Amino acid sequence: MKQIKTYHHKKVLVLGLAKSGVAAASLLHKLGAFVTVNDKKPLAENPEAQSLLEQGITVICGCHPVELLDEGFEIVVKNPGIPYENEMVQKALKKGLPVITEVELAYQVSEAPFIGITGTNGKTTTTTLIFEMLKESGILPLIAGNIGTVAADVVQKATKDHTIVIELSSFQLMGIDRFAPKIAVITNLYEAHLDYHGTIEEYHQAKANITRNQTENDYLIINAGQKEAMELAESSRARIIPFSSGKILENGVWIEDEAIVFNGEKVIALEDILLPGTHNLENILAAVAAAKLSGAENDAIRRVLATFNGVKHRLQFIGEVNGRKFYNDSKATNILATKTALSAFQEPVILLAGGLDRGNEFDELIPALKGVKGLVLFGQTAAKIEKAGRQAGIKMIEHVDNVNEAVPRAFELSEPGDIILLSPACASWDQYKTFEVRGDIFINAVHKLK
Repeated sequence: MKQIKTYHHKKVLVLGLAKSGVAAASLLHKLGAFVTVNDKKPLAENPEAQSLLEQGITVICGCHPVELLDEGFEIVVKNPGIPYENEMVQKALKKGLPVITEVELAYQVSEAPFIGITGTNGKTTTTTLIFEMLKESGILPLIAGNIGTVAADVVQKATKDHTIVIELSSFQLMGIDRFAPKIAVITNLYEAHLDYHGTIEEYHQAKANITRNQTENDYLIINAGQKEAMELAESSRARIIPFSSGKILENGVWIEDEAIVFNGEKVIALEDILLPGTHNLENILAAVAAAKLSGAENDAIRRVLATFNGVKHRLQFIGEVNGRKFYNDSKATNILATKTALSAFQEPVILLAGGLDRGNEFDELIPALKGVKGLVLFGQTAAKIEKAGRQAGIKMIEHVDNVNEAVPRAFELSEPGDIILLSPACASWDQYKTFEVRGDIFINAVHKLK
C-alpha cells in the first residue's frame, strides 16, 4: 500500500458505515487523517461504530446532523447507497467539498493495477471468472468491490505484483475522481436503479465513469451486441476490445465454429463449458478477454470453464440425482431474472418459484413458462404464478409450504433428463431473511436427496 500524504492531518467525514464505511474510516485513520464517522444507526445498535470508537475515531450516530458540515471538513467519503439527494451530501457539494466513495480511496493507495467490472447484469459471475482464470494461470489476483470484500481492506495487502479484480456498481462509480482501471469491463446496459439515478441516461453515465480516466494504454471490454454500450465506448480513450456471442468480429472475442475465439485464436470449445445459458456465455466472453489481456494461459482458462458451476445462488449447478440436474438461482428475485434463467435450458424444467407479493402480476413470465414441464410453488405469490402457469399451458402445478418441501416434491414429479430449477421470480422476505438463506435451504434439501 502506498503511504500517501493526501489525507495527512486533513479533516475527513465518512458518511454512512456498513463494510465500506468501516474500511474507509480505518484506512483514513492509518493515513493520518482526522476522521469523523456519521451513521444513522444508534451507537448502542452499531457494533461497527463501536469498533471505530475504540480506534480513537470520532463517531456520531443516531442521525445525520447537517450542521456537522460546518466543522471544517475538507472531504467526504460517502457510502455508495446514500443518494446524492441526501441533505448532508447536498450541503457538502454546495460547500465545494469533494464527495468520493471508498473505491476511489482504495485506488489512490493501491500499488496493484485494477481490472474493473461493471454492467447491469453478470458482474459477479464475470468478476469471479476473471479471478479464477488469473489464479489458475499463476497470476496473483485479489477480488474486491461490490462482491463482499471491501476494496479499502484488500488494497492494504496488495503489492505491485498483484492484480485487483473489482466488481463495481453504478453507485460506487459516481464517487470516483482519479480511478482508472488497467482493464475495464462493461457486461451490458439495461434500465435499472432509476429510483437512485433519476434517468436511464444518468445511470448509463455512471457506468461510463469506469472508463472516464482510462488512457490509450488501457483496455475497455464492451458488449458489441448492444448499441448503448458501443455508443458509450465512443467517448473512451482506451483501446476497445469488443465481445459478441452473435457475430464474428475483426478483433476481440467471439464465437466461431462452436468455440470461443480471441483475436483469431481458439480458446475453448463450447461443449467443454459447464456453465449454462446465453447470458452466461456473454459473461464468459468478457472474462476470457480480460484474462487473455492479463496474460492468462489458454489451458488455465479451459480448466476454469470446464469446472466452474456458477456463483452461489446465481444459476449455480448443485449436482445430479438419478438423472435430474439441480440448479440454484435463488438470486432471481424478479421476473426478468427468472426469464433469463429459463432461457438457459433446452431440457424439460421443473420450476420452483414464489415468494414475497409486491402487488404485481406475472403475465410477463408467461412466454418463458411455455416450455416449462411443471411448477412447484410456495410463498405469497403461489396463486398468482399458478395463474400465469395455467395460461402458459402447464398442466402439472403443485403447491407446497416452503422450499424445503418443494425439492422432494419436484423430484417426485420429474424424470431422468429433467432440470429442477429454483428461480423464484420473487424476493424471499415473506418466508426467509435473505435470498441466500432460501438458496442454502434448497442446496441442503438437494443433498438430502443424494
